[in-house]
Amino acid sequence: MKKLLQRWFAPQPRLSPQQAERFASWRALPEIERTATFDQTRLVVVDVETTGLNLMTDTLISIGAVAVINGRIAMADSFSVVLQQRESSRKENILIHGISGSVQRDGMLPVDALLAFLDYLGKSPLVAFHVAFDETMIRRAMREYLGITFKHPWLDLAYVLPALYPGLIRDHRALDDWANHFDIRNDDRHNALADALVTAQLLLVAIAQARSAHGASNYDDLRKLERAFHHSQSGI
Repeated sequence: MKKLLQRWFAPQPRLSPQQAERFASWRALPEIERTATFDQTRLVVVDVETTGLNLMTDTLISIGAVAVINGRIAMADSFSVVLQQRESSRKENILIHGISGSVQRDGMLPVDALLAFLDYLGKSPLVAFHVAFDETMIRRAMREYLGITFKHPWLDLAYVLPALYPGLIRDHRALDDWANHFDIRNDDRHNALADALVTAQLLLVAIAQARSAHGASNYDDLRKLERAFHHSQSGI
């Protein structure tokens, strides 16, 4: 509770002139047209690693992301960063994500790491698997270190995939379930960039199926499928 209260009542972060200029440059970028077709747009698939699963008290350790440009995964357009931690996470947590205590303590200063992520992201729409977790952790970090409310479009494949493959809903809930079903390998599970790459491959699967079964042609079409599925499940 003490740790949580310290975050809630922390003083507004002060950015250096150079940091403030970087953020202003990002904010001034034009918004992306989300109705542009898949073969004319850049989407960013993201995954995070954290000190635990508590959305209120755990902290962001790393961000991994890969771009899907014009319907293709662009490994040359990828991003990975470890945010410097005041204290390394617990041993059992390190055993999950593999980011050692020394790597955590030697990571990039959080302000600079988050600005680097914004530089990479631009205004491209975001995609993740179980968005609520990734979005909450990134939003909290943005508020804590940059003093901003990070509002950005997100697409959740955890809802899109079952909307497209309703017969698989019962046995396919986790990222690993869907990856295994489509024979997508992940040799470095719980590495943020590796998990983002798996999610990006699932995004391509979703795009192909959405085009074929629903005539979907853009990011907003996938968001409509996501919302429809979410609505259908909320009444169950």
